[in-house]
Amino acid sequence: MPIPATWSPQLLSLLRIVAGLAFMAHGISKFFGIPPFPMPLNGLLTVAGALELVGGALILIGLFTRPVAFVLSGQMAVAYFMFHAPKGFFPSANMGEAAMLFCFIFLYLAAAGAGPWSVDAMRTKAA
Repeated sequence: MPIPATWSPQLLSLLRIVAGLAFMAHGISKFFGIPPFPMPLNGLLTVAGALELVGGALILIGLFTRPVAFVLSGQMAVAYFMFHAPKGFFPSANMGEAAMLFCFIFLYLAAAGAGPWSVDAMRTKAA
């Protein structure tokens, strides 16, 4: 039995929340070592970690979702082509699956918005 189409707005919010939590976890790993990040931070990884931590938190709560998701989608595209694609063509072989999925999830959120369970939705109702 398929999921009713009337659930789409709530599932959009759920996708955003889960993606935000997962993305934030990457920043937490880089800055707080939970779990330990496997390499020392350099300037580029520090910027990436800040985007992951702050951007992931904003995505999680659904605040400024469209512009933040657009920036994070670009970050993940850059990450994929700088660090994963040179290791091989196939994402399953070059370990780039997460970057690719985050890129397109964030691109979708940039177009679709945050959904009803978000600070953005509360701000729109208040205006």
